[in-house]
Amino acid sequence: MLYIWGKMRYSFTCIKHKRLIIQVRSTRREKMARKLFVLVLIMCSTTALITCTNGGAGDGGEGLHMKLTHVDAKGNYTAEELVRRAVAAGKQRLAFLDAAMAGGGDGGGVGAPVRWATLQYVAEYLIGDPPQRAEALIDTGSDLVWTQCSTCLRKVCARQALPYYNSSASSTFAPVPCAARICAANDDIIHFCDLAAGCSVIAGYGAGVVAGTLGTEAFAFQSGTAELAFGCVTFTRIVQGALHGASGLIGLGRGRLSLVSQTGATKFSYCLTPYFHNNGATGHLFVGASASLGGHGDVMTTQFVKGPKGSPFYYLPLIGLTVGETRLPIPATVFDLREVAPGLFSGGVIIDSGSPFTSLVHDAYDALASELAARLNGSLVAPPPDADDGALCVARRDVGRVVPAVVFHFRGGADMAVPAESYWAPVDKAAACMAIASAGPYRRQSVIGNYQQQNMRVLYDLANGDFSFQPADCSAL
Repeated sequence: MLYIWGKMRYSFTCIKHKRLIIQVRSTRREKMARKLFVLVLIMCSTTALITCTNGGAGDGGEGLHMKLTHVDAKGNYTAEELVRRAVAAGKQRLAFLDAAMAGGGDGGGVGAPVRWATLQYVAEYLIGDPPQRAEALIDTGSDLVWTQCSTCLRKVCARQALPYYNSSASSTFAPVPCAARICAANDDIIHFCDLAAGCSVIAGYGAGVVAGTLGTEAFAFQSGTAELAFGCVTFTRIVQGALHGASGLIGLGRGRLSLVSQTGATKFSYCLTPYFHNNGATGHLFVGASASLGGHGDVMTTQFVKGPKGSPFYYLPLIGLTVGETRLPIPATVFDLREVAPGLFSGGVIIDSGSPFTSLVHDAYDALASELAARLNGSLVAPPPDADDGALCVARRDVGRVVPAVVFHFRGGADMAVPAESYWAPVDKAAACMAIASAGPYRRQSVIGNYQQQNMRVLYDLANGDFSFQPADCSAL
């Protein structure tokens, strides 16, 4: 079989025993070749699952609003169990970010409620006519809106709490034809066509992939509606439990198939309730005209760093850290995003709604951990047996009394003050440990996770390239 995308020519052959031969000659980035390899592997190993043959709500309206809640909110987990689940999810998320890095108009608005999940926060919405309930993880590091569909073949889709979306039961569903421009709207999403069945897609998620057909459908959120192109997913090959019972994903990245781009919005904002002691309160996501800051806290603003072409991520110009009154001896260059080869980038700092905890490039983490160890020397306690080597821990009752705030300094004078309760977390009934991790000796990318963003209202102003934030009581919005 032969497929051609742009200037790339691929030929591949599936032979018995599920072995695969693939030959690639490319004048573009190699990441497409890697994605194609995954696509072909799936097609060859599960031929019955995927078949290829023959080759409003922009800023002018009220905007969209979604309430956000945590996937584990109904699980009756203890605080320590929630932290352990978040640590495991954070490691999965870093693997996803590594893989993604290796790969390389104004109208109205949209909104929905958000509950925090081990991996990220979850929004509830309605899809189709008559409406069907669905839940989606909110992810600033993904571009595609997708939900698992009732045409999922047995054992190839993830379990979810709600019934799978049934497109045949909706009068507003329409498949996207191959000739539609939206069928090839994203560099990071592979599209392939069956002229009879329409546009099909395959997209990476976590350490795996999802695949299905691209369609359009009516979405209704907590406030606001939108007609969106979305992936009707019929094949889900991801880490078990990665969806945490949700139906799919709402991508808020920079790509043309994200919720933000499709609605024509130039801004979105969210406010995430605390992991612990939230008493069932919901966070909030606002897209379009409804996205704003408010309250009484000082507003800080910095500009996004221009990321690699086709990347969904939002990069920030972090230049340093302060613990208490001590500015740490960290060269600002350790946080720089660098192009190490044509089309290949390394480093940078991502603001990410899908990562539970912050991870810092190794040099920055060492400076932070050393300063905290010196300051807390008399208060440190032994970490639990399953903690990472070198974990810094104090008695839970002492966190608010002895642990200083950490300030993240961004270019332009914007300072993000992170209180102790937003970067230390309970690990058992007696101890709490620092919830900022080292990215490791080889990973050059830092990530600001959602635990450090709790009780903070943040605004992504895409028209002006600004990222703004202020402290807030998110449960009171």
